[in-house]
Amino acid sequence: MRIKRGAVVAGTVALALGLSACGGGGSSSDNASKGASGYNAGVHGIVNPSEKKGGTLRFGYTSDVDSLDPTRIYYASGQNFMRAFYNRTLLTPASKPGADGLILEPDMAEVLPEISADKLTYTFKLKKGLKFEDGTPVTSKDVKYGIERSFATDVLSGGPPYLKDMLDQGQNYPGPYKDTDPEKLGLKSVQTPDDSTIVFKLAAPFSDFPYLLVMAAGAVPKAKDTGEKYTNHPVSTGPYMVEKFDPGKKLTMVRNPNWDPATDKTRKALPDRIEMTLQMNADELDKQLLDGTLDLDFGQTGVQQAAQAKILLDPNLKKNADAPNNGAIRYAALSTQVAPFDNVHCRKAVQYATDKTAIQTARGGSENGGDIAVNMLPPNIGGHDPKLDPYNTKSGKPQVDKAKEELKLCGKPNGFETKIAVRNKGKEPKMAEALQQSLAAVGIKATIDQSDASLYFRSTIGSPANVHSKGYGIMVAGWLADFPTGYGYLDVLVDGRLILPSGNNNYEELNDPEINSLIDQAKAEPDAKKAQAIWSQINAKVMDTASLVPFVYEKAMNYRNPRLTNVFQDQYWGEWSFGQLGVSDGK
Repeated sequence: MRIKRGAVVAGTVALALGLSACGGGGSSSDNASKGASGYNAGVHGIVNPSEKKGGTLRFGYTSDVDSLDPTRIYYASGQNFMRAFYNRTLLTPASKPGADGLILEPDMAEVLPEISADKLTYTFKLKKGLKFEDGTPVTSKDVKYGIERSFATDVLSGGPPYLKDMLDQGQNYPGPYKDTDPEKLGLKSVQTPDDSTIVFKLAAPFSDFPYLLVMAAGAVPKAKDTGEKYTNHPVSTGPYMVEKFDPGKKLTMVRNPNWDPATDKTRKALPDRIEMTLQMNADELDKQLLDGTLDLDFGQTGVQQAAQAKILLDPNLKKNADAPNNGAIRYAALSTQVAPFDNVHCRKAVQYATDKTAIQTARGGSENGGDIAVNMLPPNIGGHDPKLDPYNTKSGKPQVDKAKEELKLCGKPNGFETKIAVRNKGKEPKMAEALQQSLAAVGIKATIDQSDASLYFRSTIGSPANVHSKGYGIMVAGWLADFPTGYGYLDVLVDGRLILPSGNNNYEELNDPEINSLIDQAKAEPDAKKAQAIWSQINAKVMDTASLVPFVYEKAMNYRNPRLTNVFQDQYWGEWSFGQLGVSDGK
């Protein structure tokens, strides 16, 4: 199991690491130079290590990108992609296989932050030589402005809410577009005493704070900010920049001539060009992966069942595949504001009626789809309790009699009608169908409403008003920790004070005062083990509400083109590390 938490001490950041359930947790130093090969080789080591430059790295994706604007990106693959290619942050994960990849290291920052003795002030110095793609120097004011944009949720919805939650401190800062400060730099908790220094003032100690700076805390030049249109051409600070973006069709990136590799120890920047084909049919994407036309799937959610069967039966294909536990969970949110799920017993009926084995099969079975999930904290997160199984679902089998008892208690002895919302992507419709069939066995008649994957989390189930108007009782979802602590995993899913009108992640609209209070206790607790114990309590309380139905702790079989170099699973993101990839043939 992995337990990783940033232990903050005065004057430095000590990054405490444990072991990882995803890849065994060992150091990468022994295996990196030798290279690894075969099935799951990218889980435990580096496949095809190389420093060769040149060629085109070719991604395929079954959806459109949710955004290219760093402030709005919340998919793990999007975070992985922007960090690797065009958006540098103050701190970044180390991009190494094994537990070494969980270490945070300076990116735009010269060194790790200086932290005051009371743990309320974080001071960063920027590296010299940082530039935007047009050659303009990056300053601390650009970094502050980039952070302020995350407050403008009326214009830029959908991104991580953490910095807004942590840094507002009662100011009710509206974001730069409504900022009355002449320079649009009015956020009081972030200060820029000079062009190379940025200072964060916290209201209370929070040991996870360095992790927040990995997510979307990049630099944005105010003069080039086009608001909601910034997604069309974000200004790069990384090794690549947008050449052309045709939403829903194709993204092309080329080298950024003003990126200085001397300032960047994280990214290899090996390809000359990056291309991504969007809105592909899932089976066609798999075909092109196996044919060698594409190099990898941007979404990293795994090949479809037909391709999976083909890979497992052919040793020459199987040796190019990895199927690790990726730290994600697949689950359903039951809306506490849509009848009859405003009644806890109706929610419990779904908990007992769900055939988790059928859903696991729809995702690819136990080897490649995932392990049956019994609660909302997966094994790689501190605070996970494998014994916490309040609905006795470890076997994966539905409990029809108990489900019918709960239906009687909620006043619906003959069942009821509801809607299941799901993305029209990959294996997810089949998951919804498996759930639909198991609910029908107890009299719950569910119709399935498939939605555009690129808008699903932001405005379909991410809009409470839309959920209410459409009558979505059940929403199929997936989650990967923003960073592997209880706070990084559960907070935005269950904190009732973080329910947003758009880009909401608390899909079930759970607003339980006791859970909210425990979250505050966990956030304020400086001792990592004590904080984990509180998150374990929160997990148990959430399961008692029956508002979230965990399906599987995910595994995803992904196929890597044999020409790819430096392939390994980045345990921080639960995906292959995009920023290290190259192509061996230079084409």
